Amino acid sequence: MTPLLRFDRVALRYGEEQVGTVAVEACSLDVPQGAIVALVGPSGCGKSTLLKLAAGLMLPSSGEARYRGSPILGPRGGVGMAFQNATLLPWRSVLANVLLPLEVSAEHRAAYRADPEPFVARARQLLELTGLAQFAERPPYELSGGMQQRANLCRALVHRPELLLLDEAFGALDTFTREELWQALQDLWLEQGFTAVLVTHDLREAVHLADTVHVMSGRPGRIVQSRRIRTPRPRRLADSFTPEFTAIVHELRDAVALARTGAPA
Repeated sequence: MTPLLRFDRVALRYGEEQVGTVAVEACSLDVPQGAIVALVGPSGCGKSTLLKLAAGLMLPSSGEARYRGSPILGPRGGVGMAFQNATLLPWRSVLANVLLPLEVSAEHRAAYRADPEPFVARARQLLELTGLAQFAERPPYELSGGMQQRANLCRALVHRPELLLLDEAFGALDTFTREELWQALQDLWLEQGFTAVLVTHDLREAVHLADTVHVMSGRPGRIVQSRRIRTPRPRRLADSFTPEFTAIVHELRDAVALARTGAPA
């Protein structure tokens, strides 16, 4: 079966030829439809660069990035993105923030303007699923950081993207809030069945959420190890304290440590 997303020996250089920085090189990766894939590795190894390539925000210097078998030639619909900072607009309500992609997306804005009610119902459903229904009309500054990030997830998913890209989306939060959002993301995934690529430095997060965790080398980044996670879903937070789970985390920590030194995996 053709993967939803495929990187075939992609490389990307920032800056001019010969003098620019090579972020990723000869990097190959398949992301199956409906899977959650995590990317881990040393800082600066190109994890976020792969997300930009997946979204079509940048094009590879060599190699090929493909979506549903076709080359990615630029930004496109069907992608949702969430970053470390929620960046909600303070002058809009939580609900209006969630609806924002429908107002600006060329793919959806005509239908939204013609009949907004189904889209508003969809946004309210997402807020309900993430425990924010009672805050729909509130301004974002009345929400905690974790609640703002929940709203950020809803905004990324309101247009029913096939592919969700998460770049350290939970990294700025405290441990308890981060764990709550792991469960919120899992609930949304179980309800909607989207495909997700998760960039994180938190190995517990990667193992808890992902079907496969890919370890990247130091810059220029490439995949040096892939670890399938076979724990059935829904996964409970208690599962992350079992000896089996802890052993996988330590295995990945060793792999990242090797990647930082440049030693072969």
